[in-house]
Formats: sequence, structure tokens, C-alpha cells
Amino acid sequence: MSAPFEIPNQVKRVLVVEDDESSREAVTRILQRCQIEVMQAATAGEGKACLEQGPPPDVLLIDVRLPDGPVDAVLEAACELAPAPVIVAMSGLATAEESFRLNRFGVREYLQKPFGGEDLAHTIRAACAEAPRVETFVAAQVGHVGMRDLQKKVRDAMVREALARSAGSRSAAARLLHVTRQAVQQIVRSQGKRGRRGNPDNHDNGIP
Repeated sequence: MSAPFEIPNQVKRVLVVEDDESSREAVTRILQRCQIEVMQAATAGEGKACLEQGPPPDVLLIDVRLPDGPVDAVLEAACELAPAPVIVAMSGLATAEESFRLNRFGVREYLQKPFGGEDLAHTIRAACAEAPRVETFVAAQVGHVGMRDLQKKVRDAMVREALARSAGSRSAAARLLHVTRQAVQQIVRSQGKRGRRGNPDNHDNGIP
């Protein structure tokens, strides 16, 4: 039997962070009908724990307002994953300030409440079609590290992302990055050396 909604094939696992139980369950039912594994969280703390404990989701659906505080910590944890999940924010009403802040953490699309199954599927498709933005990672680091360290972080993040998308193949990762395999190997070796020194960087119902 075909899936009721068209969702990209690469989406196998989704984390839904939503404090309203009925909305969370409605989203879960829609995704499960599309043969997608769903993890659920009702608070920012639970969402962050899901990301840290794994397995990593392909898509993160997150309400912009949660009862235990800002969603920034969840989005920061998502940005640390390789590859980072596609992030879609769900909101009845997001202020301009909230939208600006969330965009810095890589939110690709906004899903306006209330929404139905086709709205959800369309938004996920649009978010997955958009290329990840390196500037999102850079923006999250500004003010925390110096320029030289930022260059290393960006380089390392790009290599981790390429390796994750290439199932660990250094040759395929090199092709994605338009560099030589030797360059990828050198960066991976340098990451390993820093890790051994204890570098912390290694560490269809409408839905209301």
C-alpha cells in the first residue's frame, strides 16, 4: 500500500518536539502512516536528550515555544550532529525576533498551525530540497571562538558532514567537497589527534 503523503525517501526517522500531546500524537500518526520512525519529546530538555542519546533523526520538527524555556539548546544539539537533521519549526505565531534567532540555528521551513497531513508533507519536502547552509553553523559559533578556531571548526564540520553523507567513504567525501582524498585523510587524522588530547569538540486530522 502506498504512503498517504509524499515524503522524501531519505527521511526514515523524525523527532517531534511538541508540548501539546494531541498535536504531537497527530503528527506522529501521519508520519507513521508514511512508514517513518518517530521519536517524541514534550519539552526542550527531552528533545535535547533524544538528540544526544541517538539514534539521530533525519528531520527535527519542533515547536518554537516550549514550557521549559527557549528551544535554542535543542537546536544547538542538532547542529552538532553529522549530518545535522533538517529542521522545521512549528508555530502558531512566531515573532520576527524569534524567526531571526531560529534561522541562525538552521531552521529551513516554518509550519504554521493549524496544519494537516499534506501541509506537513509539503513542508518537509521543501525543507529537504534546500541545501544546508554553512553560514548557519558559522553564525552559531560567532562570539564563542576566534577567527582562526572558527576556520578549523567550519572545515571539520564540513568533513564530518561529507563523511556522514558518504557512509564513511573518504573518496566519496572528497568528491562532495571538491578536494583530494589525501586532504580529507589529513583532516581526519588531525581530528583524531585532537580527540586523543581530549578536545571537547569531539565530544489526516488538522493539527492545532
